[in-house]
Amino acid sequence: MAVATLTMPAAHASRPPIALPPATSLTHHTVLALDLGTTTGWALRSHDGGITSGTMTFRPSRFEGGGMRFLRFRGWLAEVAALSGGVARIVFEEVRAHAGTDASHTYGGFLATLTAWCEEHEVPYQGVPVGTIKRYATGKGNADKAKMVAAIQARGFAPADDNEADAIALLLWATDPTGGRA
Repeated sequence: MAVATLTMPAAHASRPPIALPPATSLTHHTVLALDLGTTTGWALRSHDGGITSGTMTFRPSRFEGGGMRFLRFRGWLAEVAALSGGVARIVFEEVRAHAGTDASHTYGGFLATLTAWCEEHEVPYQGVPVGTIKRYATGKGNADKAKMVAAIQARGFAPADDNEADAIALLLWATDPTGGRA
């Protein structure tokens, strides 16, 4: 397979062309899936194919300002990237409707922090609609939390809660060799 290159405008002709890496299978890269929120569910598929998952709570303490949760989230992302040897791709649950204003603002803060971190570290990111994840895991786009947990347990995982179950389902969708779009 030939390596694709981008041609530069004449003004930058002295620079060599930018080589794009050849396409490779996602199963050989670390992928991080996130169910964003105060209690963030996460699942990580490492370069060797192993899956690790859990939840992380970013609830501000009594003596913290509202922005501290986002600073801790940013630090946690850096720690995950360092401990995993680098993250090649991040997928997150894309929520379009929220139960209330506070939930909407909190999600927006996590989303802004995540996308800024990804841009800064040149990590590709993708939002996946909630219905797509639920349909992939359960066959039904409006499955409730209990059905999501049961579907992930049926696949051999033991999620602590629905946040972790959603993150595992999202990771399985994102790394499915058929694209998870069936």
